[in-house]
Amino acid sequence: MAKNKFYTVWKGKTPGVYNSWKECEEQVKGFEGAQYKAFATQQEAQQALNQNYWQCIKSQSVKTAKPTAHASIITDSLAVDAACSGNPGDMEYRGVYVKTGQQIFIQGVYKEATNNIGEFLAIVHGLALLKKQGSNMPIYSDSVTAQAWVKAKKCKTKLEKTPQNALVFERIEAAERWLQNNTYSNPILKWDTPNWGEIPADFGRK
Repeated sequence: MAKNKFYTVWKGKTPGVYNSWKECEEQVKGFEGAQYKAFATQQEAQQALNQNYWQCIKSQSVKTAKPTAHASIITDSLAVDAACSGNPGDMEYRGVYVKTGQQIFIQGVYKEATNNIGEFLAIVHGLALLKKQGSNMPIYSDSVTAQAWVKAKKCKTKLEKTPQNALVFERIEAAERWLQNNTYSNPILKWDTPNWGEIPADFGRK
């Protein structure tokens, strides 16, 4: 049986600490710029509420890093992640600048999508944005599947297209076209979750 988690909402309809994802979701769903994160204990969640959201996310990611032979985090980088309520379900994705924790972009909610699709779109969104800026900044993703799809220039989802998810398939087709028509020098790197903690772009829904 999964352990109960506690959710801190910094920005939402009513900021505070909530005892379930359902309660948290009611506070943040549809709230522009919502800020929230899951914690293992109520004490950690309450302490986090009194801290700055981005510093809390950043310190949580960095403090779990271990001084081993593992590569260190490149802080001048973009981290991307997706979240999906259900499979398929409501999906959104975003990109965060690792050094400061600043949210660079966020997209969604897309209906009847999957997490892997969101991870794929997030990487391509990041690549396109950085190319426009003339930046070869690395992109971190914790999804091996999405990285493989980007390398193949094809979103190999088994999800079937329906009237409800037509928009997400438009985004997929646009992303695939971008990959086929553009080159990039940005390294796409695997975020080392076991050693570094959750990726900074994590939505906190695990």
